[in-house]
Amino acid sequence: MDAEPYHADPSLKGKLRRRLVRLQHRRPAGPRLGAPLVSFSFDDAPVSAFTTGARVLERHGARGTYFVCAGTAGQAGFVGQLGDRADILHAQANGHEVACHTYSHLDFGRADTAAATNDLDRNTATLEAWGVARPKTFAYPYGDVRPRAKRVLADRFTLARALHPGVIEGGVDLAQAPAVGVEGEDGEARALHWMDQAVRRKAWLILFTHGVEDEPTRYGCTTSVFERLVAEAVARDFEIVTVAEGARRMKVAA
Repeated sequence: MDAEPYHADPSLKGKLRRRLVRLQHRRPAGPRLGAPLVSFSFDDAPVSAFTTGARVLERHGARGTYFVCAGTAGQAGFVGQLGDRADILHAQANGHEVACHTYSHLDFGRADTAAATNDLDRNTATLEAWGVARPKTFAYPYGDVRPRAKRVLADRFTLARALHPGVIEGGVDLAQAPAVGVEGEDGEARALHWMDQAVRRKAWLILFTHGVEDEPTRYGCTTSVFERLVAEAVARDFEIVTVAEGARRMKVAA
């Protein structure tokens, strides 16, 4: 993984493309009723997500989703030391979801369709060789994707998660689903705001971070914040589900 964080194309053209692609190759979610849902997910899956993050969730009888890149597993990067094969298998054995984040943390906003498909195939093949079940859900590295690559993902995964904030309810695109980051100084307040929205609308909320540490990187959250958010979800009667289970509940509108 890169020593320094990389960002998606910051140009006006890049920003416009990211907005326009959200109108293409959509997989609208069907309506649902009942208690609000929340998922806790970890991008890149640093070791602390597999240890501290899992421990907090399991204490409440909950499970999370780990979006992993097999090609960077065990490496050190700007989000911290990443979990390795043993961490990934241990999470799966304990009931957590292991999901896809590409093999090489490839930017789908710049890669052509062939490169994107090959990278996905390589990640799936490597994980399956390790004994991991074929991933059902996906998270876009850097939150970016080109239209043709999005079409491939829409056919391949039950949900592909982006980075724009929001909740998931009827009509929301499961091929470019919203999610809310709980990172940084305002991460907790941001998460609580969207929890309010999910409760009011009986919707599904996906929260994400990278690591969970007492002294996190700028892309992680503190242990105390993560503990409070999971406890708050329980107190508000959210059903905590993996991303794959949430996607199963929402389904695609007929």
